[in-house]
Amino acid sequence: MKLLVIGGSRGIGRQLVEQALQAGHEVTVLARDPRRLAPHERLRSMPGDVLDADAVRRAMAGQQAVCLSLGIPPTWKPVTVFSQGTANTLQAMGEAGVRRLVCVTGIGAGDSKGHGGFLYDRIAQPLLLRTIYQDKDRQEALIKASGLDWVIVRPGFLTNGPLTGRYRVLTDLTGVTAGRISRADVAHFLLQALASDRYLGQTPLLTQ
Repeated sequence: MKLLVIGGSRGIGRQLVEQALQAGHEVTVLARDPRRLAPHERLRSMPGDVLDADAVRRAMAGQQAVCLSLGIPPTWKPVTVFSQGTANTLQAMGEAGVRRLVCVTGIGAGDSKGHGGFLYDRIAQPLLLRTIYQDKDRQEALIKASGLDWVIVRPGFLTNGPLTGRYRVLTDLTGVTAGRISRADVAHFLLQALASDRYLGQTPLLTQ
């Protein structure tokens, strides 16, 4: 697979890049600082910003699938990077004829709101992450309306733990409170979702 990872220089995106290369895929990374990644014969690192539509378009050329893994620090200011970056990505995918998209949002986006536990739902999200998740909701809406082959992945509370391959993939959140999951395990699921049709058009929550 020829895979474009947008936001692949750190966190979940970086874990995905490493696992995709180990699995034999060809990976292109668009990131503001791709120098964080070690050189590899099947890795093409492209400096650029998801808010730069031309940079996204250049990175999209020749790809077969895309993973969006964007992140910013907590802020109280209005946020548009998720929705605008996704709009640029969807536009470039349409122009290049790329149909497969997996996007990482998070616990609290869409109908996963209210499934993070008391402290997260009542304090952390409304006080520290409100504007971020407002924009992640806009991001998800754009993807759902795109007509592409998409999966929106909502991880629980992220850790730097090891890859275990042991986690739950939940599409029915009745009675669910999210727990922890390692970034490596999230990347493990992303790679599966990119290669399989099982979760197309769904928004699975990942947790231990």
